Amino acid sequence: MTDTPSSPAGQYGAYSEVGRLRKVLVCAPGLAHERLTPTNCDDLLFDDVLWVQNARRDHFDFMTKMRDRGVEVVELHNLLTETLADPEARTWLLDRKITANEVGLGLVADTRAFLEGLEPRRLAEFMIGGLATADLPDGFRPAYLALAREHTGVREYLMPPLPNTLYTRDTTCWIYGGVTLNPLYWPARRDETLLMKAIYTFHPDFADATIWWGDPERDWGLATLEGGDVMPVGNGVVLIGMSERSSRQAITQVAAALFEHGAAERVIVAGMPKLRAAMHLDTIFTFADRDCVTTFPEIADGIHPFTLRPGDKTAIDVTEEKEPFTDVVAAALNLRRLRVVNLGGEAYADERQQWDSGNNLVAIEPGVVVAYDRNTRTNSLLRKAGIEVITIVGAELGRGRGGGHCMTCPLIRDAVDF
Repeated sequence: MTDTPSSPAGQYGAYSEVGRLRKVLVCAPGLAHERLTPTNCDDLLFDDVLWVQNARRDHFDFMTKMRDRGVEVVELHNLLTETLADPEARTWLLDRKITANEVGLGLVADTRAFLEGLEPRRLAEFMIGGLATADLPDGFRPAYLALAREHTGVREYLMPPLPNTLYTRDTTCWIYGGVTLNPLYWPARRDETLLMKAIYTFHPDFADATIWWGDPERDWGLATLEGGDVMPVGNGVVLIGMSERSSRQAITQVAAALFEHGAAERVIVAGMPKLRAAMHLDTIFTFADRDCVTTFPEIADGIHPFTLRPGDKTAIDVTEEKEPFTDVVAAALNLRRLRVVNLGGEAYADERQQWDSGNNLVAIEPGVVVAYDRNTRTNSLLRKAGIEVITIVGAELGRGRGGGHCMTCPLIRDAVDF
């Protein structure tokens, strides 16, 4: 089998999970991670604080290893800097971020004036890294600021830090020739999608992007979706995990939008327990090759699959599948079966490897993946299955519970033949 072409040359789109990765969006650790403390890391969805210097080093190594394999890597701070160099984009974003409801009525004018005077790079760093009241310099500190009680040691943010931008997979996801702007589950993450809307609206590279679904300026209620649950696997099929963070209310809307535009023929829903260990489909199931997947069997074997197709009288028809999830996926890809690499078969080690994102690997071409070095059992089993495993250090980068799959948003990825 050989790779089939992706979309027309240079156009954005993700047409598989394992086809050659041409272009990818990542976000390097930065100011947002320097803001993590033992007091706030739980609220910001990290298991612990990072050693930021080492996290930056290891993330740079991750980017370098992808570039060495011919992947064009774009970084979010840089992309946002280029976007904010456009005065219209800067005004648009500040209009939405610096409001009385967010910063307090008495701080709107001074905060806005301070940010408007910054160079695009520094402004982008604050947009991702957060702006604390203590960051306002003399000349931009009105009497109203006394209400922030800085003298008591209280930390207040005029813009909260967004450390989960490290995991670019979730906020937007390319599904074949278009993208979704995802309403994220946790309030601590929702401003991430607003930054991405600014980029997709104003950055010239994305001027012609097709938006399938989503808008961070709307109230989506219970309809939440995160890209770690979304896999455009090819053959007109999309897998979506119905998980802790992606709801049936969102999944059915996405499916209906894809069907309406003729972008997909079938959505396979992976019904999963609402557990932190199963927060996304890609924490328990990912592709390493056209026909090879890694799984955490304790949860993956219990996935309850459903198929969504375009309906005759309704937007979607729902079929409850009787076969195991991996069999349903294999059949949808015209494969006899999937080669399944489990984590190792020993209960304690399996749980540790899953917690350390052993399943959360990213393919850069068929049969070549990037994975954390510490998951030695899983990596050994993948190599025995004929998969080339490129390792990166995961001690710091994985503290928010995400691996290479989470840290990458494919912008251009080829299709594959099945």
